[in-house]
Amino acid sequence: MISIAFYLLTALLFSAALMVILSKNPMSSVLWMVVAFFAITGHYVLLNAQFLVVVNMVVYAGAIMVLFIYTVMLLNLSKDNDNRASLLVRLAGIVSGGLLLTVLIAALRRSTDAAVGDLAQVGATSLVGLVKPLGLALFRDFLVPFELSSALFLAALVGAVALGKKEASD
Repeated sequence: MISIAFYLLTALLFSAALMVILSKNPMSSVLWMVVAFFAITGHYVLLNAQFLVVVNMVVYAGAIMVLFIYTVMLLNLSKDNDNRASLLVRLAGIVSGGLLLTVLIAALRRSTDAAVGDLAQVGATSLVGLVKPLGLALFRDFLVPFELSSALFLAALVGAVALGKKEASD
């Protein structure tokens, strides 16, 4: 059952990623990217990685996609501004896509079907992706770096607000 869900999510992911590349409209390309992020989240669910599920949903499918949509809307891309890529840019894209395809084929030739079948055992017995062991590790083993990073983020936030604040003219 898990392997069927894995293959369905993988097919959805590859088709959504292909639609991101092939879509002419930038807004539909961004929406296909959201579908691809949800398929990746489904893979994390199959791996029983609860923390990665939440982070992927909130950060990628939520915040970054909203940022992309607002950027596309603000750019106001229309057919009038459609600049065609030069031959050199297209050739570079074809070469890099071919190299990526070669790497993917080489990686798939080395993988086995047993790795997909092992998802059930990994998800049932492992505590790697769960939130409780992560929280225990953060607050027990890495408390000082965790608190220092939170202080650094607070200082960066205060600095961004201070830089963004407009001076009152006299």
